[in-house]
Amino acid sequence: MIGRLLVAAPLLQEESFRRSVVFVVDDTPDGTLGVILNRPLGMPVDEVVTDWGAYASEPAVMFSGGPVGVGSGIALGVVGPGEPPPGWSPLEGLDPHLGLDGIGVVDLDGPPQVLGGALGAFRVFAGYAGWTEGQLAGEIAEGAWYVVDAVADDVFTTAPEGLWPRVLRRQGGDMALLSTYPDDPTMN
Repeated sequence: MIGRLLVAAPLLQEESFRRSVVFVVDDTPDGTLGVILNRPLGMPVDEVVTDWGAYASEPAVMFSGGPVGVGSGIALGVVGPGEPPPGWSPLEGLDPHLGLDGIGVVDLDGPPQVLGGALGAFRVFAGYAGWTEGQLAGEIAEGAWYVVDAVADDVFTTAPEGLWPRVLRRQGGDMALLSTYPDDPTMN
């Protein structure tokens, strides 16, 4: 499931995940880890991880990656073909057919002047979304999440607030119809 999106169903109203789009960065028998792509925090990257702000993709702010480990950060970046720079690690188990070549995890302890210039896109997330063994599968079976393919533009979108309806719309069929689901159905 690495490199796929978990798109919250309209009826998932838990505040942490309401209308969220989660990019899966790790999936093992022990559990699944991802970052929420559409929760910009408005705090400039430089205010949290000094010297990395110049390399951050627009909007160049921190993102809330999820409700777990909010005191830690996960950074994703894209590198071009060739020898990967030190401090960048590819996503292990990423399906090459997804077209997400070059997306990986960035070590924020590395020198930004060396690694930052090699990044074609870069985003920092405070915290992450995590599920223990079998937990996510149960939530998917209950209809809380739709699992769809990601595109690189989802991960580094310049318009994160509109990501949820855009991802649903491009799926076509019933999911495209769900993209118009009102934010508050009682106001319909």
